[in-house]
Amino acid sequence: MKTFYIPLLASALLAAACGQGAQQFDIDNTKPVTPDNRVIYQMNIGAFTPEGTFAAAGRQLGRLDTLGADILWLMPIYPRGHKMNSPYASMDFTKVNPAYGTADDLKGFVGEAHRRGMKVWLDWVPNHVAVENRWVAEHPEFFTKDAHGRMIHPHGWGDVYELNYHDEGLVEAMNSAMRQWISVADVDGFRCDYVSSPTIPVKYWQDIIAELNSHGKTIEFLGETDISNPENRRIDSCGFDYDYAWDFQGELARKFNDSDNADSLRAICDRLLAASAKVKNKRMVYLTNHDQNYNDGGNTLKDFYGDNRYLLTVLEFTFHGMPLIYQGQEIGDPDTLNYFTDAKVKWHLADRKMLNTVRTLVALHHTFASLSATAPVEYIETAGSQVLAYRRGPVVVALNLGREPAAVQLSGIEAGLYQQWLDSRTIGSGPAMADVKLAPQSAIRLQGKGYAVYVKKQ
Repeated sequence: MKTFYIPLLASALLAAACGQGAQQFDIDNTKPVTPDNRVIYQMNIGAFTPEGTFAAAGRQLGRLDTLGADILWLMPIYPRGHKMNSPYASMDFTKVNPAYGTADDLKGFVGEAHRRGMKVWLDWVPNHVAVENRWVAEHPEFFTKDAHGRMIHPHGWGDVYELNYHDEGLVEAMNSAMRQWISVADVDGFRCDYVSSPTIPVKYWQDIIAELNSHGKTIEFLGETDISNPENRRIDSCGFDYDYAWDFQGELARKFNDSDNADSLRAICDRLLAASAKVKNKRMVYLTNHDQNYNDGGNTLKDFYGDNRYLLTVLEFTFHGMPLIYQGQEIGDPDTLNYFTDAKVKWHLADRKMLNTVRTLVALHHTFASLSATAPVEYIETAGSQVLAYRRGPVVVALNLGREPAAVQLSGIEAGLYQQWLDSRTIGSGPAMADVKLAPQSAIRLQGKGYAVYVKKQ
């Protein structure tokens, strides 16, 4: 598999692009200054490499380490039901998909990730199993039934049956499988699918999360739901470490394909902050994942966000929460990926502007504690209605949603010397840093749909 990293240009070229004082700087191989400055990366083993195996993916962990991925969320690794070949229709939670390799191969992958300082979370599917799962014949008591005694297809999904968490045998079987992967493969956590299912009791999550964290190793849990929603607030007592900032992504995707209204974007950001204050856990923020990219007809970043996709990526990494990178997002999300067939990421279609923007943002997110998951945000007033600007500690971010260039005064910022980490006008040529003097009365220039990030020097 070919690497997607693009060599930095010569210093002279960068200086010409960025102005006097611009210089190359090393933004690869960074590590988070605090656990709340981590970045999560979603990977489908079958799609990540041409081979589609644990071994092949393990050989590519060096470039994810270089990028700065801290947590690797592996989409379901289990044998699949044959009806639709969905990874979320498991035939056996104690085994791995033979197309991916063996349990020992998974263990090797996790070991290599740990050697590089990365955690590995498995995708856990607690609500249902494939209709071909052996439990259907051997343990019909493991399943919910309708009034006529028939097993239930949740949401009409014809390839799965819903599990019954009022059966002690089912609970123990599921818990035993989770314990197995911690013991056998040394995994570090679980991304839990459809945790808002009304058929999974709150007490189940409370018990298993507490139990798995009672043996000395910290096991982290990400719940696939927005716990800030009133209908999901019961889950707030379960002990999940992270949930999805689901409503945040939904609002961005609906409203910001081509919007130039900074006030509307600020309102969405305010709702994210208000919602986050209502929950005990931290939030995972994202612009895309396997559902957004493939389901509902399929939507790439360009489909969802148009020319705003670059500046919204800056927002994802600098505003609030732990940012998610879905495989291929770092190169611009060039295609929809059918995860039922393990369609391959088209690494050769790399968008240099997006790649260099993401590389820089990961390093920025890692480096400054003020960009941690829960650090405060302070808005900066600007003269125009098309520019959103904010500050988090020494980090100043400006986003121009308009299509025309803008000269923007950042009212209220502290005057002094700053390092410009990111400039949309030049980032396509490679990461470069420049020292600039900023003051409330001085104007910064942003191209249409442009962005800039500055860091106050101490």
